[in-house]
Amino acid sequence: MVLSPRFTLNDPSLLLSTGWINDAPARSGTNRAPFDVQDPATGEVWTRVESMDAADADAAIQAATDAFPAYSALPARTRARLLLEFDRLVRENKEDLATLVVMEAGKTLAEARAEVDYAATYSWLMAAEAERIQGEVLKANENPSLRFFTIKQPIGPVGLLCPWNFPIAIALRKIATALAAGCTVVIKPSPETPTTSLALALLAQRAGFPKGVVNVVTASAETTPEVGKKFCEDKRLKKISFTGSTNVGKLLAAQSASSLKKLTLELGGNGSFIVFEDADLEQAADALVANKFRNAGQVCTCANRIFIQASVIDKFAELVKARVAKLNTGHGLDAGITTGALTTERGAERAVGLVADAIKNGGTLHTGGKRFGTGFLFEPTVITGASKDAKVYKEEIFGPILSMYAFETEDEVVGLANATDMGLTNYVFSQNIGRAWRLYEKLESGTVAINTAIANAAESPFGGIKESGSGKEGGLGYGVDEFLIVKSAAMTV
Repeated sequence: MVLSPRFTLNDPSLLLSTGWINDAPARSGTNRAPFDVQDPATGEVWTRVESMDAADADAAIQAATDAFPAYSALPARTRARLLLEFDRLVRENKEDLATLVVMEAGKTLAEARAEVDYAATYSWLMAAEAERIQGEVLKANENPSLRFFTIKQPIGPVGLLCPWNFPIAIALRKIATALAAGCTVVIKPSPETPTTSLALALLAQRAGFPKGVVNVVTASAETTPEVGKKFCEDKRLKKISFTGSTNVGKLLAAQSASSLKKLTLELGGNGSFIVFEDADLEQAADALVANKFRNAGQVCTCANRIFIQASVIDKFAELVKARVAKLNTGHGLDAGITTGALTTERGAERAVGLVADAIKNGGTLHTGGKRFGTGFLFEPTVITGASKDAKVYKEEIFGPILSMYAFETEDEVVGLANATDMGLTNYVFSQNIGRAWRLYEKLESGTVAINTAIANAAESPFGGIKESGSGKEGGLGYGVDEFLIVKSAAMTV
């Protein structure tokens, strides 16, 4: 398939073929080998991007360091106006950005458009957050002549390590929040999805952000480890914000230990989707299918372990299977497609292995379970009866595989849901408000969604506990505070 979107980004094909560090000239004598970007639905290469290394990262970090004093000194309203113009350009270029998401991440066009819309809620919110950054004045409780003052200041240049499953939304959330706080940024997108970060950086430049404020380092799978290590160990970067797997998050934390660099880590999940017998089963089935199969299941907040009260599990399974049968998987730019491809070859191969392992461990395959086509397409899959030894129970699935398990009592399912090292998101469906509130308090996760498949929005702080990470993104004050330091003063009056 040939990509021919209606680009309004001044020919991104030229941009994407050269890489970009905020207009900085290429280092003398560099010979960057380009790496391929594949269309996940076909496996075909549709563009190539230069693979930058630790030396390129060094140049980008220096650019951010040089730009920080002037940018951080801008009035909050000036930063807010820049963010509003950035937001306007993102919305104006929605179709082009969505097309890039389809081509590099494998989503359907409808999902990609929704991702751009969702991403823009953060650029809009953070424009307002820039003006809400304030300190306070405190009067000492025991000394009437003593006053304390606090101010919040940007932490400094920051490194943003972005994943491939939401290449626009997560990158823009991090970028806009850091810029609102007054930080300059160096972004490293995933090797699978570099074009969207490059496009966002170009739009930031057009919005008027000064040179050096927004920088991109595109790294291939081969150079990603050295670039990530450079981000963590370089003392000029004062913070790392990372979204990705728990294993990589632990590695980054270890690499950042020498400088005690501040980290915000949004890591993996193994959340539960709990349906009680008194739930609206039709509503719960709709929510489960929408939650589980969006982006082909490649969402950290996707339901992973589906617990259904035993008295209604057979009925509920039939409702789910009927809905899954209506899904249509294929290339995201084709008409009528409801579910896109897995983004990577390894993701598709892992999905095959997870299904085989589930069947080996007593699971019954009701539908799906196979790859098809020439790319990384995988059939939406429903499994019941797999044991707790199955990988689909113990590991984050990150694919279009839905596996259901029966439970009897409230206490039992709370214990099952909490028996994991992860703690990102859980879902509860029940018409009993007392029960719903009890589970909200008892379930060990950063977010509990009650009678809805929507776990977060720009206005709500998002982040996990346990091995699902630390820190918050988004929300009123929570996310921007991650990019600030609090400085106190004392004075006698």
